[in-house]
Amino acid sequence: MPSDPSPAITLRGVRKEFPGGVVAVHDLDLDIADGEFVTLLGPSGSGKTTVLRLIAGFESPTAGTISLAGRDVTRNAPFDRDVHTVFQDYALFPHLSVLRNVEYPLRIAGVDRAERRRRALEALATVRLDAMAERAPTALSGGQRQRVALARALVDRPAVLLLDEPLGALDLKLREQMQVELKQIQRASGITFVLVTHDQDEALTLADRVVVFNDGRVEQAGSAQEVYERPVSAFVAGFVGTSNVLGSEAAQAIIGRAGSWSVRPEKIAISDPTDPVPAGRSAALGVVEELVYTGPTTRCVVELDAGGQLSVLLLAGPEDDKVPDRGARVRLTWRHDHEVPLHQ
Repeated sequence: MPSDPSPAITLRGVRKEFPGGVVAVHDLDLDIADGEFVTLLGPSGSGKTTVLRLIAGFESPTAGTISLAGRDVTRNAPFDRDVHTVFQDYALFPHLSVLRNVEYPLRIAGVDRAERRRRALEALATVRLDAMAERAPTALSGGQRQRVALARALVDRPAVLLLDEPLGALDLKLREQMQVELKQIQRASGITFVLVTHDQDEALTLADRVVVFNDGRVEQAGSAQEVYERPVSAFVAGFVGTSNVLGSEAAQAIIGRAGSWSVRPEKIAISDPTDPVPAGRSAALGVVEELVYTGPTTRCVVELDAGGQLSVLLLAGPEDDKVPDRGARVRLTWRHDHEVPLHQ
């Protein structure tokens, strides 16, 4: 049988140390499959952007190797890698039309005029902007300019597209719309996408796989559902979604086991303290400390008798009286299988 094809991207023992002894990436091993959409998620300074720049060739590793489709490109210049990068600022030429902006990489590569026009219009059709080919970039909205930047990056069909916080400059509504469109573009093109973001919702929305960075290391990598539902550490539980961690003393008192445990807020039911506890559920008594109304949901912050706090997420609905008053005494319950053990 033929061997499996090489991953689109392979990093082995990659380390990046900057002057002054600052280590941005610690001995990273990572494989990204061909056609996969991966998000690199983490706070500022976690190493995610440095990893993207190492793959692009804008930075050289202090140690380790970087391969694209099995080809070692560790010391290759950016132009000698089958990779394009899309940045947050779009970097479009204002004096060129949309079409000529998209044609530009093909023009540099020496593609003849008719062919580059055909391919540029095809790329614009992929992002649904072929009808705006003759407009100036300044006549477009922020979301449209971002799609032009994507078309330009896709026009010569690179093996890998790197996206560095590409939606960060857009307002919330446009960013959410572009997230859907970006996923559709990736599926239609079949190109490997690697996107850097600090926005957890964006990472979960877009990715086939989320790689969570912390202090230059991978804290956890897995599907969006796996990372959210089964965080491996207190850092991941707190950074991806609302932090809801039972510390050792509270955990011992409530669930009968020491250690740290995560329970997601939407998994918790809230009721009167006199209500019976259903079988197969843990229970905790407490007082409603705060209520945060967001429209679709209300977040209840409950101070536990056993120590610490838990957040409970209640969906809006016809039974608005299910939201307790601030200061009310309540019982919280959740299923045992929603208790996720964490390492520190």
